[in-house]
Amino acid sequence: MRLVSPILQRVVYPILSSVGYFYSHFASVVEVITYHGVLPSGYKSKDAFLDNTLVSREVFRSQLRLLKKYYNVIPPEQFRLWLRGEERLPERAIMLTCDDGLLNHVTEMLPILREEQLKCLFFVTGSSLRRTPEILWYTELYQMLMEASKQDKAILLRGIAIPKLSGDLRERRVGWLELVRSLSRIQEPARRAFIEEMSASLGLPLEWRKRYLDDPLLRIRFQFLQLSQLKQLADAGMTIGAHTLSHPVLVEQSRALARSEIAEPRTALENALGTQVWAIAYPFGDPSSVGSREYELAEEAGYECAFVNVGGVLDPLSARFALPRIHVTGEMSLSVYEAYISGVHEALRNWLRPQTGGA
Repeated sequence: MRLVSPILQRVVYPILSSVGYFYSHFASVVEVITYHGVLPSGYKSKDAFLDNTLVSREVFRSQLRLLKKYYNVIPPEQFRLWLRGEERLPERAIMLTCDDGLLNHVTEMLPILREEQLKCLFFVTGSSLRRTPEILWYTELYQMLMEASKQDKAILLRGIAIPKLSGDLRERRVGWLELVRSLSRIQEPARRAFIEEMSASLGLPLEWRKRYLDDPLLRIRFQFLQLSQLKQLADAGMTIGAHTLSHPVLVEQSRALARSEIAEPRTALENALGTQVWAIAYPFGDPSSVGSREYELAEEAGYECAFVNVGGVLDPLSARFALPRIHVTGEMSLSVYEAYISGVHEALRNWLRPQTGGA
């Protein structure tokens, strides 16, 4: 698939798009699309690896207009009624979702959604209910590891190994992923304390993270929404869902800790917003970060459904707590976006997998 993919993206998909092939192929009753945010105007990306989960304002608007032209974008509440068996969906139905609860969801996404008269289901973490502004802990961790000077040896801190830091960014990213899994195993307060101590151990300035909360563009890109902004989304007709308390890798946690991460934000958000929270999206949402135990815990917590971040045909009867979504990235061209939505990309991927040894 690695060899075929560039040909699909640069040649096959644009041709299929130009002849209208994607519009006549729709593999599911409904497709759920997930975003992670929109980059603010004027923001200059210094790390494509970090920023590839967000799209530009222009790309977001063009994608929404394509959906409006060829599909039926349904509000989250209609999707909920369909799950309950109380309402039928139109043909070629699409639902929009967005994860992480970042400030740009209000400043950048909301105006465009209003302009296009579309609704979205926003999944937010418990961090949005705190009084002090914050950024995602694993994003902060990534920035620390990228900015720190070279370290020839691993550092043991609170029983957790901080990997050695070479000059190779790819190696640093591997170390970051390992550290994310390790830190997911501990409770959020201990994780926060570890990150604070780690900053000092790596020789970073005491106020190194302050710019992510003070610089106007960095704030919009990285900072969490706070309660007043959650209410702004709700008042605009958007739906709020849960994204756990602190966005850990759930499979790394004990059952008790995972239960708390999944169940507690539902109650907290309902109390704060005065509305029902009926859906959750698992952090990261791939098979290496969430599994059957988490599906059971989401059902136990009283959610009506839960979403992962991998594709597939949506079947609410057999997988209500592992509903697939199409994950949008910044590198997707419009024709690739169409290929994913139509199900053509997934069909080709499944067809090619046996022939390429599961690549």
